[in-house]
Amino acid sequence: MIRISDRIALPDSEIRETFHRASGPGGQNVNKVATAVELRFDAAGSSVLSSGEKARLRRLAGRRWTSAGEIVITAETHRTQAMNRSAARGKLARLVRDALVVPKRRVETRPTAASRQDRLNAKARRGAVKALRQRPGLEDRRSRCGTKAARPQPRKAAWPAGAGCSGPMFRPSMTHRST
Repeated sequence: MIRISDRIALPDSEIRETFHRASGPGGQNVNKVATAVELRFDAAGSSVLSSGEKARLRRLAGRRWTSAGEIVITAETHRTQAMNRSAARGKLARLVRDALVVPKRRVETRPTAASRQDRLNAKARRGAVKALRQRPGLEDRRSRCGTKAARPQPRKAAWPAGAGCSGPMFRPSMTHRST
């Protein structure tokens, strides 16, 4: 029997323990002695837990909850079977104890005026930071809504039209010497 609280104790009839060889520390002993513990608790068929406690236990157990409604807990960290057995029973007791706690219902409240103002100030600050990332002169175009200048203009090429290779580095006098 595993004592959980003053009113709840899990009977041994709802708990099955199997032992097998563990991985990890143990030296030569690890290959000979079954020290790992697999503890199975029939939570769905438990007579000591209410339906609400079972639902919370299922949520807390996660993938340790099987399709048959059992909770599977393994322990293999210790070198002796007795220590692994007590560790597995301790894990189960903690899990069930956590499921016994009824969570408080959240009472919905409206945001305060100060928090609403803080949110608006934060949005304004963020907008100002993003405005600094725009191309220069964009605000001038936006101020004249509806005009042709308000639409984004295509970017000008880096070289003037028809310039080709006529920059200072490509002058014929520099590349070809006439004799």
